[in-house]
Amino acid sequence: MASSTSSRLAGLENILGEMESVVVAFSGGVDSALMAFAAHRVLGDGALAVTAVSPALAERELQEASKLSQQMGFSHRVIHTDEMAREGYVANSPQRCYFCKTELYTHLTALAEREGYSWVANGANTDDQGDYRPGMTAASEHGVRSPLIEAGLTKSDVRAIAKEFGIPIWDKPAQPCLSSRIPYGTPVTLENLSKIERAEDYLKGLGLKEVRARHHDSLCRVEVSEDEIGLAFEHRKEITAALKKIGYLWVSLDLSGLRSGSLNDQLDLSISVGNPKT
Repeated sequence: MASSTSSRLAGLENILGEMESVVVAFSGGVDSALMAFAAHRVLGDGALAVTAVSPALAERELQEASKLSQQMGFSHRVIHTDEMAREGYVANSPQRCYFCKTELYTHLTALAEREGYSWVANGANTDDQGDYRPGMTAASEHGVRSPLIEAGLTKSDVRAIAKEFGIPIWDKPAQPCLSSRIPYGTPVTLENLSKIERAEDYLKGLGLKEVRARHHDSLCRVEVSEDEIGLAFEHRKEITAALKKIGYLWVSLDLSGLRSGSLNDQLDLSISVGNPKT
């Protein structure tokens, strides 16, 4: 491990030690996995990883999160959140993540207070600060800390440290919630989320590793990584037939390849999008 990364890891562990006890928002991705592992390493029983289950969390992600906690030996709990009861979330404005994280952090801060944990923490890293992240506003409002950011850890640092400690998902691609596949302004519904999840489960079953099933009403726009476009094209007939059975009338393959957050292209991020509470 490079000396700079080692010093940042030491910094992270010092931060966690000072926190004394913490509830970690554990989505099952590499960032929150490192947070959960490091918190357990430093604080032992003073650390609890919590995964929130909702219709926007793919079942495979929950299974992988549970399996990882068992493999790595950190305490893990599953709770249920109800973003769908929040009008701002269902309306799917550019502030959707704000309402989602508000729901999550309301539950986690209540849990921490009820059970005597000093802090709630997320897995945001320094790379996240350069992206459009209304969920970070919700974190600030609820006093949720981002120890990876506090320690100056980038995404590449996180992956390097996770690999060093044998966390098996150190190279796992980012996997945002299913609602992120729905363009802003199109309501988030249980039916749409189910179609997206089934489409992506099928696509991953073909061996595609990085996949997004972008939902455009009757059209499913499939994004895969550039080095997997050839594989997806080879299976175009099977993919089309399978996704039509799921309920789409049309299926397209995006030749630009997978771009995380590509639905943000519809936003003009050079100007303010307004108050996240509106």
